Amino acid sequence: MFDTMKVTKIVGGLTSTLLVFLLANWAANSLYGFGEKGGEGERELAYVIETEEDGGGAEEAAVEEGPDFATLLASADPEKGARLFKSCAACHAITPGTNRTGPTLYGVVGRDIGSVEGFRYSATLAEMEGNWEPEALSGFLENPKSYAPGTKMIFKGFKKPEDRANIIAYLQSLAE
Repeated sequence: MFDTMKVTKIVGGLTSTLLVFLLANWAANSLYGFGEKGGEGERELAYVIETEEDGGGAEEAAVEEGPDFATLLASADPEKGARLFKSCAACHAITPGTNRTGPTLYGVVGRDIGSVEGFRYSATLAEMEGNWEPEALSGFLENPKSYAPGTKMIFKGFKKPEDRANIIAYLQSLAE
């Protein structure tokens, strides 16, 4: 039969466990200084490793940078871009006039920023001037939050320039 004492013990045990986890979280945040910002505040380094700067680092960075984006775009593969676009398709349509969580990306290359009819852009994108040229799209696709602070887009971005070039080549091929 139904025993209220057992139910009371189970609820008490679950509540106690939750309380222990909350207290452990509070203690860890206090101990490690995460505070209310969730660890995103400025912190001092515990120690600094001194390195010898001989000026060679700038030359190495220039070598590692690779070709410019226009060269990457010229050799980009739209088919690879179509495969990469699958992660974008969850929020964006590629048919004209069809908006989802994000605006349609049909004809986005060269289009005015924040200009799709019927889509409510974040204030940041609505106020941006210019067009979605390939270089601008590349910057946005690399890290949307840093390119347009305040954007509603939560995608982390494509870190590889080749991936961004392939996606942009795919988007260009749609409108042709």
